[in-house]
Amino acid sequence: MFDEVITGFRVARGGAQERYGVVPDLTILGKIVGGGLPLAAFGGRAEIMSRLAPVGDVYQAGTLSGNPLATAAGVSVLRRLRDPAIYDELERRGARLEAGLAPYGLVQRVGAMLTLFLTGTDPFRVVTRMQRLETERYAALFRHLLAEGIYVAPSQYECLFPSLAHGDEEIDATIAAVSSFAG
Repeated sequence: MFDEVITGFRVARGGAQERYGVVPDLTILGKIVGGGLPLAAFGGRAEIMSRLAPVGDVYQAGTLSGNPLATAAGVSVLRRLRDPAIYDELERRGARLEAGLAPYGLVQRVGAMLTLFLTGTDPFRVVTRMQRLETERYAALFRHLLAEGIYVAPSQYECLFPSLAHGDEEIDATIAAVSSFAG
């Protein structure tokens, strides 16, 4: 099963499964399938999906199932994402932000998803680095960025999502604000 709630459409049009060449038995998508509006979807192999009503013995329903506004937004997003140049541009923006933030911590990135970890200096073991996360320092960085007009996730365990709305000017401003905190 692939939980594509975060990775769906962000790392490739077909999500992480497309990017890494994996065919899961079941895929789960969150509000990204509704263009950011409340919507979720799942799908999978025929033998699994045939278990669902009305054919199968498993009933599934949801309050927002088939919400017309969310599904229209989702269709619009999917149409826009047909253009492969979009993913090339998201990759470029993600790489630019990663390169700019790398001097200030450990940056983990896949496509247009990245996280800045403020860590100790152990260059060899990611597990060791994760045990040395400077959570209080990250909280101070978060408050500093807010004061600079830049909103990022309040926890370094959450991702940053550079988008097409974030141009070079916004990326440079983010890097400069992190630099002014770290410097």
